[in-house]
Amino acid sequence: MKIKKVELESVAAKPNQYPEEGLVEIALAGRSNVGKSSLINTLINRNNFARTSSQPGKTQTINFYNINGEFRIVDLPGYGYAKVSMADRQRWANMIETYLTSRKSLKEVVLLLDIRHEPGEHDKMMYDWIKSFGYSGYIIATKADKISKGQWQKHAGIIKKKLEVSNTDLIIPFSAAKKLNVDKVWEKLGSILELVE
Repeated sequence: MKIKKVELESVAAKPNQYPEEGLVEIALAGRSNVGKSSLINTLINRNNFARTSSQPGKTQTINFYNINGEFRIVDLPGYGYAKVSMADRQRWANMIETYLTSRKSLKEVVLLLDIRHEPGEHDKMMYDWIKSFGYSGYIIATKADKISKGQWQKHAGIIKKKLEVSNTDLIIPFSAAKKLNVDKVWEKLGSILELVE
């Protein structure tokens, strides 16, 4: 996809701060520090547009990125970071749930996982939740440059088994650092947008 214009349209903590309904939205869910901001920056070919942080748990809002005035990528707060207080974690969980259950423009939720690690309890809960709402169950397996390409299939198999993913084709190994499989991610996002049109 040719990126002509990108705008951080809204930084929201509650529904009255969301942008107007209308444009198709694809949300990114995942643990803190899994690489959601890095994915967004790589997709739009900008270095620091979506702010990355070395401190997990920094994204405490839902960030709406308007791409070409055609659709939005929505960055959800990261979950599962132990050093954040229970009250904060509950607040973020409520924030995510409110968005996911009330937003009419939301057409797909994509889960990001670190390809190197077996999915944890929070990942399983999130994936089950995504599937229970009828979404496809796409997974972007980040940090794929940290293991050899020959290991991708093995690690994708671990993710598939742990989360009970119906088809390995739903799992896309990806690396922001080496720009691996950027085209495959865009292909998947494009297919989601085409289904909606």
